[in-house]
Amino acid sequence: MSETGSQKAITKFLLHLHPTKVNAQAIKYSRTFGLGGIAALLFVLLFITGMLLRFAYVPSEKGAYDSIIYLQENILFGQLLRNMHYWCGMLLVIVSFLHVIRVFYSQSIYFERRKNWLYGLGLMFLVIASNFTGYLLPWDQLAYWAVTIMTNMLSYIPLIGDSLANLVRGGTEVNEGTLLRFYHFHTGLLPLLMVFFMSIHFWLVRKAKGVTVADSSKKEMVKTHPELVYKEVVVALSLILILIVFSMVIDAPLLEKANPLVSPNPSKAPWYFMGFQELLLHMHPGFGIFIVPVLVTAFLIYIPFIKGTEIHVGVWFNSLNGKRITLWSIAFSIIFTFSIIIANEYFLKFQEWMPNWHVLITTGLFPLIIYTIPTYGFILFLTKKFKATKIELIISLITLLLTAYIVMTIVGSLMRGEGMVLFS
Repeated sequence: MSETGSQKAITKFLLHLHPTKVNAQAIKYSRTFGLGGIAALLFVLLFITGMLLRFAYVPSEKGAYDSIIYLQENILFGQLLRNMHYWCGMLLVIVSFLHVIRVFYSQSIYFERRKNWLYGLGLMFLVIASNFTGYLLPWDQLAYWAVTIMTNMLSYIPLIGDSLANLVRGGTEVNEGTLLRFYHFHTGLLPLLMVFFMSIHFWLVRKAKGVTVADSSKKEMVKTHPELVYKEVVVALSLILILIVFSMVIDAPLLEKANPLVSPNPSKAPWYFMGFQELLLHMHPGFGIFIVPVLVTAFLIYIPFIKGTEIHVGVWFNSLNGKRITLWSIAFSIIFTFSIIIANEYFLKFQEWMPNWHVLITTGLFPLIIYTIPTYGFILFLTKKFKATKIELIISLITLLLTAYIVMTIVGSLMRGEGMVLFS
């Protein structure tokens, strides 16, 4: 019986992830840095180590912390197993983030690849969600208060904030119900969603004929085996070795058992959310948790649908001019973000200056205007100095946002002490 076209496509996908031959340019390490493959390998390692951890872990308020202690002290290679799982999770967040950046800056999000960009954003969200739900499971002070901070942030979303926060926690505060919810999300639903999204993601890459290249006129094809397969094996084995050695030397953090009555000072969110926590120190929560993230997310979704003849698919930063604009944008964002943080810490006190004004204006609208006007002026500067095209200005805007978030993450994580005071 002959197969239909859809059946043949499914069979082809299941049998192999690579075509028989690939473009020689596409398998150069500098083209993708292997980030997509590394992310997939880390997911597999997380699945394996996570399944093993399930044999020792007890998902209850009384048993969670003790089961982690028992795992580390009484089970052969238990500490190494937990370390591997933890560091793989942290690295997956970083690698996934870098992969998204690589795809954007190499202009691999337009035309037939725009749908894959959206799936990639969905995968990035699932990676963060999976890491965050796993963050609570050790049930120590670090995990408990980090999750408490993040779930409290949800309550600032207009209209549905309190209901959403209570839904996530399973109550008005982080408790055993929260732990059980996070455990089932972390070990059940989220991995299944990630497998589903990854399958579509890989299939769309194949459908788009692989990785984008800068010069599509050069079509020198080489055999996947051994040209590509050998490189993948070397990278995979090297990564596994590095992770094992790192996990043998550096233990995953574990503080004393969670105590809802004793809050550490300072209480901080997980490092990948520290940018948001830092933003809340300078802007009203309604703006920092809802308005700004919604605008940025909408912008990221909109980008691949922008039309322009100046799009150069596969070219890093779209052009040499785009590369210069990116460097200027990084420098401006670092200086501007640090300046705003210091100014808000010591000088700009709109709420004190205008106590009778509504807080949404003094701590929401005014800071947003302060951030927006200089940024708009910088965009005008780029347009005049570099004759920046629409696509290059988009690259600049994304660079400004990414750099600002990284700076805020560093400041919040490393430069704030007790009471979240700067440089304390």
